[in-house]
Amino acid sequence: MIIRDAAVKELPLIREQRIHAYEIHANSIPEGHWEALKQAISSDADTHPDIERIVAELDGKIVGSVVLYPAKTDAYEGNVEKLDYPEIRMLAVAPEAQGKGIATALISECIARAKAKGFQSIGLHTGEFMTSAMRLYERLGFERIPQHDFQPANDGIIVKAYCHSFDIENLSQQ
Repeated sequence: MIIRDAAVKELPLIREQRIHAYEIHANSIPEGHWEALKQAISSDADTHPDIERIVAELDGKIVGSVVLYPAKTDAYEGNVEKLDYPEIRMLAVAPEAQGKGIATALISECIARAKAKGFQSIGLHTGEFMTSAMRLYERLGFERIPQHDFQPANDGIIVKAYCHSFDIENLSQQ
């Protein structure tokens, strides 16, 4: 598996892949919420120059992606205050490639990049209906920070906040 920065020409493929990865949730949430989520993950919100777009490539094919927003960025269009650490967003793995450690590799890359920039933590938000994602995040050391939760569509669905802190002094041991 190769983890690398995405090329601009790959963005349409990545956005389409996000939709396919998230479609598993379409029937478990209200239609309006699904439409808003689909719009968010396929929009051009990932084109800001400070945002890092990262892909996982397996056998020459992109099988997953993630976006790393810099600290103090309005990653959620005013729903959350600007945080003092980078935010992982739009993590997606192609359905046919799930269960192969791709999400873990992409998250690990985001953590490594945050550490390399001197940050002591990294955050993310996920819909409360994404139970397998929440289990993954918790297994990787992310902890809930409910004070940064939000409800984007006023439909009762909470987007839960997580943060993972790490010890900068121990970087050389990892």
